[in-house]
Amino acid sequence: QVQLVESGGGLVQAGGSLRLFCVASGGTLGNYAMGWFRQAPGKEREFVATISWSGSSTAYADSVKGRFTISRDNAKNTMYLQMNSLKPEDTAIYYCAASRRYGPTLSLAEYDYWGQGTQITVSS
Repeated sequence: QVQLVESGGGLVQAGGSLRLFCVASGGTLGNYAMGWFRQAPGKEREFVATISWSGSSTAYADSVKGRFTISRDNAKNTMYLQMNSLKPEDTAIYYCAASRRYGPTLSLAEYDYWGQGTQITVSS
């Protein structure tokens, strides 16, 4: 019943920054741990970052650690991904997802709701 919509994607040069938004409707964002995932052409969908219900705990994939920051504003039913120092290998479709449980090792199947994705293209 929860619907997630990503926005903020686009084309950016290497070294640049983007901020992604994930807005939830049909439910209360604070009831869910949230995650960001990405999928490049021909590759499996991979974990990027996750955040606990209140935002007190976060975890990141090694490939984005120190460059990306996940955050949330439950009052606005919105989750964010601040992406800095972007690299061409960050090019992918980025998805937000919601889970009843929190953990960086959760499988994709443990996420109950997914957004439609937003394209990030980083040029060299």
